[in-house]
Amino acid sequence: HIRRLANESGASGELSAVADSDNWYRRPKGNELKILLEVLLEKGISIKARSFDAISLPSGFSVDFSDRESIASNFDDMCFIEIKTASQNRVKSDFSGFFFALTENEIMASKALGERHRVALYNKHTGNIVLTTVSKILDDAKSTTWQVSVQL
Repeated sequence: HIRRLANESGASGELSAVADSDNWYRRPKGNELKILLEVLLEKGISIKARSFDAISLPSGFSVDFSDRESIASNFDDMCFIEIKTASQNRVKSDFSGFFFALTENEIMASKALGERHRVALYNKHTGNIVLTTVSKILDDAKSTTWQVSVQL
C-alpha cells in the first residue's frame, strides 16, 4: 500500500512538473514510445522505456511522437528528463534533505544519452525545479546506499 501511494505521489509530481515547464512533453506511451525507442536505437542509443519521464525541446519547437520523421528531425534538440519529486517539508530550497533513488535504468540512460539527459528535482510545495545530471547528483550526495532489487 505504501509503495502504491509513493508511486501515485511521484506520478502526480511528474504531471505537475511537466505542466509547470514550457516545452516539456510527458514520456510518450504505446506506439509513440515504440517509435521513439526505435529512432533512438537507429541512432545507436539503447535505453529502457521507463528510464525517463519527460522530453524537453527548445522554445518554439514541437514534435509529433506518432511520426518517425518528426522525431528524427527533432532528435538533436531533445533532452530526456527524469523527474524526482520532493514532497517532504524537510526539503530545503536548494534540495538539501531530499532523499530519492536512482534506478540502474536511469543511470544507464544518463550514460547512453550524455548531454541529452537531465534529472529534474521538483519540489511540489514550492514549485521549484532544478535541472541537474546523474553525475552531479552522485558528486554532491552526502550519502549513498546501493541496493539490489529483486523480484521472485
